Amino acid sequence: MFRGVLETHHRHGDDLLSAGLRLPALAGAPAKFANPATPTPAELRRRAIQSSWRGIADLGPLGGYGSVYGAVPDVPGREFTTGVRLPGARHPHRVLAQVPDAFDHESRCLVVTASSGSRGVYGPIALAGAWGLPRGFAVAYTDKGTGAGYFDPSDNSGVALDGTRAKAGEAALEFEPKDLAADAGIATKHAHSGDNPEADWGRHVLQAARFGLAMLDRAFPDEAPFTPQNTKIIATGISNGGGAVLRAAGDDTDGILSAVVALEPNIHAPGRGRPFYDYATEAAVWLPAALGAPEFDGVPFARVGMVSPPAWALRGASLRAHGKLSGATPQMQSSEALAKLRASGWRDEALKAAASSASLDVWRAVSVAYASAYLRRGPADMPCGFSYRIQHAAAVATPIDAVLRAAWWADGSGVPPHAGIGLEGGTDLSLDPTLPGCLCLRELWAGKGRDTEKLRKSVAATLAGLPRENLPIFVVHGTDDGLIPVAFSSEPYVAWLRASGRSPVFWKVPHAQHFDAFLAFPDFGDRHAPLLPFGYAALDRAWAHITTGRPLPEDALVRDTQPRGPGAVTAKTLALPSS
Repeated sequence: MFRGVLETHHRHGDDLLSAGLRLPALAGAPAKFANPATPTPAELRRRAIQSSWRGIADLGPLGGYGSVYGAVPDVPGREFTTGVRLPGARHPHRVLAQVPDAFDHESRCLVVTASSGSRGVYGPIALAGAWGLPRGFAVAYTDKGTGAGYFDPSDNSGVALDGTRAKAGEAALEFEPKDLAADAGIATKHAHSGDNPEADWGRHVLQAARFGLAMLDRAFPDEAPFTPQNTKIIATGISNGGGAVLRAAGDDTDGILSAVVALEPNIHAPGRGRPFYDYATEAAVWLPAALGAPEFDGVPFARVGMVSPPAWALRGASLRAHGKLSGATPQMQSSEALAKLRASGWRDEALKAAASSASLDVWRAVSVAYASAYLRRGPADMPCGFSYRIQHAAAVATPIDAVLRAAWWADGSGVPPHAGIGLEGGTDLSLDPTLPGCLCLRELWAGKGRDTEKLRKSVAATLAGLPRENLPIFVVHGTDDGLIPVAFSSEPYVAWLRASGRSPVFWKVPHAQHFDAFLAFPDFGDRHAPLLPFGYAALDRAWAHITTGRPLPEDALVRDTQPRGPGAVTAKTLALPSS
């Protein structure tokens, strides 16, 4: 079933959990390449693991990681990775299993996980790997059809199984679209595979679980077969990965999962809540205009790089010119835009955290990738005229392009712009140049026509399925999440489960927002609490329940959790649920 598996050994300063970097170096400067234009597979792996840690966890000196919660011990062991396909898929996706040398043969456990956002296969290592590997559990990962295996048709190159770049035909590539013109633009797996990978996220997770069991058979043949009957399988993920493991719970007709722990999941329950594309495109249009309202005074990143006239005033004026706002002054326009968002279900806590995503242009960037995936478009015909292009300095190719391209697999988020890849198109020559593209993306959801019908059908294919009865499910979500607001995702999903006779555990964490990594910025850290330690605590409780029969905890609005404030995180301010 699983062919072409690459097995590597990681010991003596190159372990499974941090590639030998340990906590101080994980938080430090990006791991170096001896030759930046041709990094080795080991160097790429080390940097991919580091960037995955830094994308999820707050490793800053005030964040408490390694002192108040969490640890990064040395975990020697083996890795197994390959590309696999789901039946009917056009392209493979990457799966990876980590088997520690100190595997617990008495309490056999496999943790299965999916990448957050559109990241690569190591994306959830700070959650699943950090919890499971030090306990002697194996961990199986899937990139769920996303990742930074970017294909560049200008030189016909992509990413090989070891992370290095290779030409099509010279190696099996992570993503290899066919028949692209040289000037088609950079192709990414999430946006351009033609598979709508989100529709199959649950199946990706279950396939990764089966891969993990098969690799345990390979690692310990004398103890094979490893099966769901003799090995506990816990699925966990964060953000899109959290949505993926909940989708797996609904797809698990064979009953292979023992428990599921989802953090801030991107999940859409049938008939309840809102799908991500709906509220993301809404935020891309309206939130920039709302940022001038007094409610955003002093909010971190709400008015980044404010110039005269500020961006929020330009967006308000542009929306009035399009007949979408009636206010005559910038202040009136901001208040009107804010009122529209509130009327559609946005809560003030989420809006304040979402302001950073507006200022950093996250809403537009992610909406472009999702629209292309839902409409099954290639890099040369992305919706609304968008494309991904290499950004040459002074419009001239230089040696730095090769250096950036070589690091794409390790550094890439799966959604440009970043690392020398720009997001082009969808703009005009006005003072608010990105609005046309945002309006076009929104119209794909809110309008009519063939593309809207196709996009909505693709979104409908991502609805959650109902898990089996008595499957332990934990949902952990921050009240201040501005990217995946709890009001649109976890709350309606949990309500749907309960209305259907299920009994999930739902922890809402006050002051926690979506990006723990942002807590390293003083303004963010002062106002918010981390979510990751609550994920670890939920995994502890899930494990105790399935192994010792300990009763599941009750729901909790973790009332005593406080923002970090100007000092460091402490156990008191964190106020984790008692173990």
